[in-house]
Amino acid sequence: MPLESGPKDNAPQPPRSVSPSNSFYALSDDEEGEYNTITHTETGRGVKLLFSKSKVYVHPTPSARDNIPGYIALLQQRGRRLTSSSANDESQSIASSDLLLAWVPESALGDAANVYVKVDLCDGDSPPKQSYLVPPPPTVTTHVGSVGGYAFAIPVSAIYSLLIRPPSLGWWYGSVIINSRAGDSFPALFFHDNECQSTILQKKKIARDTFDPFGSDGQMFWGGDEVIRWLRRYVKVERSGAEPNIYLIEPSKEDIEAFGHKLTSGPSQIGRQDSSSGVRANAAGGPSRPDAQMDPFVKFVKEAGWNIMEKFSKVTTFTRRAAQDLVENPNLPPQVRRLLKNPEVQTLQDEFDSARIYLARWAMGIQEQSERDKRQRIWSAHDVLELEDTDVGEFELLEGTSSLSLEERRKTLTMKEWDTFFDAQTGRLSVTVDEVKERIFHGGLDPEDGVRKEAWLYLLGVYDWYSTLDDRKAQIASLRDSYYRLKLAWWERLDGEGGDGETGEWWREQKGRIEKDVHRTDRNVPIFMGEDIPHPDPNSPFAEVGTNVHLEQMKEMLLTYNEYNKDLGYVQGMSDLLAPIYAVMQDDAVAFWGFQKFMERMERNFLRDQSGMRSQLLTLNQLVQFMDPKLWNHLETADSTNFFFFFRMILVWYKREFVWMDVLRLWEGLWTDHLSANFHLFVALAILEKHRDVIMEHLKHFDEVLKYVNELSNTIDLESTLIRAEALFKRFQRLVEAVDKKQNFPLPVGHQRVPSSSSVGTGSSQSPNKGKGAATTPEKEKPRVITPELRKLLSKEVEVLPRTAVAQQGDGMPSK
Repeated sequence: MPLESGPKDNAPQPPRSVSPSNSFYALSDDEEGEYNTITHTETGRGVKLLFSKSKVYVHPTPSARDNIPGYIALLQQRGRRLTSSSANDESQSIASSDLLLAWVPESALGDAANVYVKVDLCDGDSPPKQSYLVPPPPTVTTHVGSVGGYAFAIPVSAIYSLLIRPPSLGWWYGSVIINSRAGDSFPALFFHDNECQSTILQKKKIARDTFDPFGSDGQMFWGGDEVIRWLRRYVKVERSGAEPNIYLIEPSKEDIEAFGHKLTSGPSQIGRQDSSSGVRANAAGGPSRPDAQMDPFVKFVKEAGWNIMEKFSKVTTFTRRAAQDLVENPNLPPQVRRLLKNPEVQTLQDEFDSARIYLARWAMGIQEQSERDKRQRIWSAHDVLELEDTDVGEFELLEGTSSLSLEERRKTLTMKEWDTFFDAQTGRLSVTVDEVKERIFHGGLDPEDGVRKEAWLYLLGVYDWYSTLDDRKAQIASLRDSYYRLKLAWWERLDGEGGDGETGEWWREQKGRIEKDVHRTDRNVPIFMGEDIPHPDPNSPFAEVGTNVHLEQMKEMLLTYNEYNKDLGYVQGMSDLLAPIYAVMQDDAVAFWGFQKFMERMERNFLRDQSGMRSQLLTLNQLVQFMDPKLWNHLETADSTNFFFFFRMILVWYKREFVWMDVLRLWEGLWTDHLSANFHLFVALAILEKHRDVIMEHLKHFDEVLKYVNELSNTIDLESTLIRAEALFKRFQRLVEAVDKKQNFPLPVGHQRVPSSSSVGTGSSQSPNKGKGAATTPEKEKPRVITPELRKLLSKEVEVLPRTAVAQQGDGMPSK
């Protein structure tokens, strides 16, 4: 809670931890850069919080799930005061060396969280009248390596410049990069204004008071604009004329001469026209829009209604030349024409590719939300029929031969229902395996009542489906004993750090890989959060941070698997496959054998020559070509038929594409092999078909497809994707049957007929209107070819690599 400035408090304060214990990154203090922690010798209570802004993220990896939320803050430490002429000049009387520009992750706020929130939501342009004191973050003057999850603060006097990038169509989040006088740069701080309550409230207030959706007079702002405004209260900030995105902090005369003036050599200067008053030169050298203000084009995009946006989005589907011609179109609204003529907006035409991708994703997002709303009801076959009315055809979800209705099959399977599948006396399964698998495939297992802990052992193959209760008890005891014997084998190597020679070097390398990967695997899942025990290995890069018991169990299981499977070796991604199994079982011995069974089918993903991954991507290529030739042809023109953009998804079975609970639901469905042992490829096809229109209309190059698909992470709706994947499999099955029948019953010589959609045509179900004229002008269609790879997709048998193949292509122990 806030502390009133008042009498000195000389009570001893507990020592402050140098680094937060729940850091996402395990860097030592030396790796993070030298710093001196600020202490108040008089009060010992902390530093004064002048300004804070929430939902400012560090993006340590391209994956959105790794983003770290925090606060950017302006802090004042106690120091000398500069002489001021009046009380009103108090803000100018603070030396820049006493001001700190800081970033603090939410996880490191502790008891100070309420203070940061209160100052963030403080309604006013001046510092709060009440003094809010917070613990001082570690202070640095240089940056080495990644800041990661640590807090940091840099004295304003040590800042050379700020690189400000307002929100743009190429990157929807504005960012600030701090450049120090030592010559290095801190990680970019991204402002997620759509999540920041203070920015949302300020935006509403401005819109209520003076709202001009097409003006550029400074009324619109974003979080970075606030940072510049607050810094200007205390220090001199000069915007560079040579590079308008650079803001010099307390620049010297030489700095101003070198960077402060505009470049005059090129006609495409940024900021030489004011969109609100037509074309006019900026003789004074000032920018055409207020400092760090949002681009007018982006301002228009964010504030315009959907109807206007939908019309304007058509601009982005043209080439640059076509868009330029459109400026003169008399049918365009005058405001839009004025925006397009603005040189600042014209510079954004370089980002048209990013613009059309963003707009397409926006439209897709609305559709996704609609589908999430639909999840509140039970899906019926009619729903699926409507869902799949695309250019690929209308798909139907077959009821099959099950006695259960579709609604009953899609209910979550609970422990109570699971128990009814087994004989009460013997514990042996009393229904067919297919019935149980179908039930799990469609409904999933209850995430709360513990049924997963038992059912997963059957799905993974640890338990035999028709074993008795006594059989399973004896099996678990035996497996537990085997696990500890395997563990003991590598445990003895710890004293000698793995031993000498090539084998010892390999073992140490494997141990190091496992150590690093485990400490960054699923750290947002509660069981893997935080570090509450000392690290057992003083030589570990994470020794200073500490660890927790679950992380250590994961490391031990992966090292034990190395001992069990000496042919393969540890490869990055295996920790992603182990984490869900261990989190459900929470028993290292049992989880290990579940992981070992899972790895039998996943070994092919981790071979040194990547032959297993290339084989699956080739099969996906053939599947798309077979099911949707038009989409495949478009991907071919975009140089994307290698399907490398699905590499990560297939490698770890969509582990990073869905949220944690959805991953558990997806995996248990895939483990059933209810329809196919390679059903994960139909999930990939379903994702493609979902985004088919966006891909075909907006994505023209491989890098665009790759970027778009990668950014689908954590945005895919699982339930509708599984329904679509099942419908696609059913259709694939029927098409294969149709092709086989045609080959078995050739037409008589001299007779011709137009292929129908139910046989071997393009696969598009034609409506009466769509089919008009088809009989008179039939298109010549390429015959469908069912390759051996495609035919394998109908098999429910899991492919397990022979040990010789793993030994040849694995990265295992040199001498076994």
